[in-house]
Amino acid sequence: MPADATSPDLEVLGREHCARLLEDHHFGRLAFWSGDLPLILPVNYVFDMQSIVIRTGPGAKLEQTPLRMVAFEVDDADHDGQWGWSVVAQGPAFDITDSIDEYSELLRALPVEPWAPGARQHWLKVTAARLSGRRFKGGPKVPPDRAEGP
Repeated sequence: MPADATSPDLEVLGREHCARLLEDHHFGRLAFWSGDLPLILPVNYVFDMQSIVIRTGPGAKLEQTPLRMVAFEVDDADHDGQWGWSVVAQGPAFDITDSIDEYSELLRALPVEPWAPGARQHWLKVTAARLSGRRFKGGPKVPPDRAEGP
């Protein structure tokens, strides 16, 4: 029988737990529509508990995501399939490269270090309007000093 939301092997994660997992990781996948097809691209990012910040160069991410709804996913799993988790953020994306508001300036100061070669002089922000996550068969928990409140 497959696990579902009521299975002891599958745990639905709360928003705070999802936010902590996003904050603790720096490699994920940005999903968006590119023309008539969905596209998913790996990216390095920083999460400030409100927004996912990505540096990019010219191309599909910069051309197709600003002012559109996107999804962002980060996950981890045991190579043997013993445990795993995933977090999905959904919300609007914005090109904040030239934005002069204080929040955009703070986001551009975050240490986003792309692995991909080449100039990455443009900044994208994805507002995490919705956060959802699941963990199956236990998986790593948020460290006790960062655990969710009551």
